[in-house]
Amino acid sequence: MTEVARRLARLVRQAQAESRIPAVSAALHRADRPLWTCTVGSTGNDAPLGPDTAFRIGSVTKTLTAVLVLQCRDDGLLDLDDPIGAHLDVPAHGELTVRRLLSHTSGVQREPYGDVWDTLHTPELDEFLADLDRAERVLPPARRYHYSNLGAALLGQAVARLRGGTWAEVLADRVLGPLGLAHTVTHPPAGAATGFLVDAYSDHARPEPNTDLGAVGPAAQLWSTAPDMARWAAFLADPAALDPTGAVLRPDTLDEMRWPLTVTDESLWTAGFGLGLILVPQRDAPGAAERVVHVGHDGAMPGFLACVYGRRGGAGTPGAMGCAVLGSSGTGVVVNELAHQIMAASARDDPADIVPWSPGGPAPEPYRGLLGRWWGEGFEYVFSWRDGALRARGAADPAGRPPAVFAPLPDRPDVLRTVSGREVGELLRLTRDDRGEVIRMHWATYRFTRRQETFDRFDFRAG
Repeated sequence: MTEVARRLARLVRQAQAESRIPAVSAALHRADRPLWTCTVGSTGNDAPLGPDTAFRIGSVTKTLTAVLVLQCRDDGLLDLDDPIGAHLDVPAHGELTVRRLLSHTSGVQREPYGDVWDTLHTPELDEFLADLDRAERVLPPARRYHYSNLGAALLGQAVARLRGGTWAEVLADRVLGPLGLAHTVTHPPAGAATGFLVDAYSDHARPEPNTDLGAVGPAAQLWSTAPDMARWAAFLADPAALDPTGAVLRPDTLDEMRWPLTVTDESLWTAGFGLGLILVPQRDAPGAAERVVHVGHDGAMPGFLACVYGRRGGAGTPGAMGCAVLGSSGTGVVVNELAHQIMAASARDDPADIVPWSPGGPAPEPYRGLLGRWWGEGFEYVFSWRDGALRARGAADPAGRPPAVFAPLPDRPDVLRTVSGREVGELLRLTRDDRGEVIRMHWATYRFTRRQETFDRFDFRAG
C-alpha cells in the first residue's frame, strides 16, 4: 500500500469510528491508477464485508434515471420542454415539464400522496398514478428548487412507457449492462449490508427495514457496491473515458446535464442542480484559481447513506476520477463529505502525471494571420491555435477559466461558431482586406480590432 493509499484509508477509518457507522465501503476510480478500495466494519449479518458488498444507494438512483431520460431525448422520443402528460397518462400535474422535473423546479410535493414514511407502504404503478390528483403543487413551477421523489418517479415511469418495458428492465439494458455495472441491482443481493439506526446515547444499533419503493423505484430503489458507483461517478465526470463510442450517452449531453439550472440554497450557493445531477463547487486550497466541481448525488434510505461524485477541473485531477462512499447508518452524515475529501486528497497528494508538450503543425492558412492580440469592448483578448482549433481568452482571465473554442461553419471558413466557453453558440465573423488579411472580427456582433478603439471608431459608411 502506498503512502497516499494509507492516508485515504485513514480518512475512512477515522470517519467510521468517530461517526459510529457499522460498515463503510469506499472506492476511488481513476483512469491513471488501479482501483482503490477500503472497507471498515462489518455487514451486520453473517456475510463478510468487502468491496463487493452491496449497500442501498437511495437517491443516487436518480442520476441513472436522469441518464435514461436524456437517452430518450437524444433518440427523439421526447423534448425536455414537453409536459410529462405527453408521455404518461396522468390525472393531474401533466403540464409539468420534463426539464423542471429533472431539475427539481416543478413545484410538485416531495413524496407521493400518503404518509409513506409512517406506513412504509409505497404504491404500485396504478395506485401511484391514480393518486396524483391528491398530490399538491407546493410552489409555482420554476419558482425555486424543491426536491421531489414524486417528480423523479414520474420521469422513470415515463421512460418505461416510451421504451416498452419496466423501469428496471430499461435501466439494465441501456445503462447497467453497457457500462459494466454488474453489481448494481434493484433488490438486495445475498450478503448485502444491513442498514442500522445507531442509538444516539448508547452503542446499540437497531436494524432498519428494507422497503421496496414500488412505482417510486426510479427515485431511490437501487443497491450497489462502492466500485460500481465509483465507476458510475467517473462516467458522469468524464463519459468519453468510460463510454468512448457514446453508446450510453454522448459527452455533450453529459455537459448539458452538468450545467447548473438552480441553486439548492438561495443564501449559501454551496451547491447547484443540473438535469438530475448535483453540482458541488470545490475550493481545495485557499486562493486556488482553477475551477473544480464535483458532480453526482447523495443518497439516503432507512439505515443507509451514500455519496457518489465525480471530479472535474483542477491541475492535479486525472481523467475519469470518481469516488463512492457507502455507509450502513442512516445518521452517519460524515459519509456525505467523505467522497469529496478523498478526491481532493488524492488529486493533491497523488496528482495526475504531467503530459509532456510536443510540437504540432501550424494553424491552417486562413487563420494564421488572425492569431495574437485583439481588442473588443475596450478589453484585450488573445486568439491562438491549440489542439486543432481556434481559441480565444481574455488577456486578464484567471488561469482556470476555460477558453472559447471555435469551429468553422461548413463551406464558410470565415464564419465560425463558438462551441464552448465564453459566448458559446455565437458566431465569429472575419472581415478581410483586398489582400486576404483579417483586419477586424465580429464576435457575438461585437467588433474586434487590433488596437483599442471606441465604439464609434469605425466608419461603416466608408466600408
